[in-house]
Amino acid sequence: MGFTLDHLRRDALAKFDTVIDVRSPAEFAEDHVPGAINLPVMSNEERAKIGTIYVQQSPFLARKLGAAIVARNAARHIETELADKEGGWQPLVYCWRGGQRSGSFASILSQIGWRTDVLEGGYRAYRTQVVRMLYEDALRYRFVLLDGNTGSGKTAILHSLNEQGAQMLDLEGLANHRGSLLGAMRDEQPSQKMFETRLAQALLELDPSKPIVAEAESSKIGERLIPASVWKAMRSAPRIDITASLQVRAQFLTRDYADVLEDPAHMAERLDKLRALCSHARVEQWLAYLGEGKHEKLAAELMEHHYDRGYERSREGRDNTVLATLKADGLEPRHIEGLARQVADLLDQL
Repeated sequence: MGFTLDHLRRDALAKFDTVIDVRSPAEFAEDHVPGAINLPVMSNEERAKIGTIYVQQSPFLARKLGAAIVARNAARHIETELADKEGGWQPLVYCWRGGQRSGSFASILSQIGWRTDVLEGGYRAYRTQVVRMLYEDALRYRFVLLDGNTGSGKTAILHSLNEQGAQMLDLEGLANHRGSLLGAMRDEQPSQKMFETRLAQALLELDPSKPIVAEAESSKIGERLIPASVWKAMRSAPRIDITASLQVRAQFLTRDYADVLEDPAHMAERLDKLRALCSHARVEQWLAYLGEGKHEKLAAELMEHHYDRGYERSREGRDNTVLATLKADGLEPRHIEGLARQVADLLDQL
């Protein structure tokens, strides 16, 4: 048994019916091979216990007790999650480095009669390829950046571009964050490793011979860092600027952040974090607007006195070529679609 992963594309594992990650739930949650399911042969607590025994007592005792735990958990998985699998089912099993956990589970599955393989090098082999792609090798992709102040509809334009057949990369979507202090979404951000896995897979689905549109970002989205090769390509990419009046942007931002505004207490916590950057009096005024439901007024002042100033500072170090500046008279769906068509026309000229 042994399967070597020689590339990261989704079809690399297409021959297998199921990819099984037998690591602990905590390891799986941090990152895993795309499409894998988690059938842990040790729980988080069991893994910690066996590790302690290995270090403090003896490796032999740890292996003996660990084998019993693996056997019990394997039996439970066979009786539950795998109960409906027919004789021709073909799984791929992996653990951290293709060692005892995956080997033991795969051996049991093979004895039943299933055509079972173990991923050589385990998750670590997959992770090595992700790191090589995003940090070590020169990126094959060409970017065009959408730039513009907060509330100028850049993410919406990206998705409209995608609907029109252009290539785009939604980094904020992959990082589950809108890219600002107030941009955290209800669900937590993925781990850095999971963000990188998502990014690698998203890039592999795109055509390197055609430009990819992405938002102009800082090197950090929330708590997640854009990997070196992607950031380098973005730093040298030409950009398309989107401009809109403060009123138009405030109207759009109020709609775009509706999910955040539905939770005033959480929004107030986020506004409190701005006291170190803005005056206490100004933050108190913003909290008053929030309490009174004056969301558009709040959005306008946040942009005028906080976001726009930050954008201006971040632009000072940029020397990207500006391909065009597109003025948005509105940011309703019809305006977004029209702006996306203009961007797509510019891409056709590259």
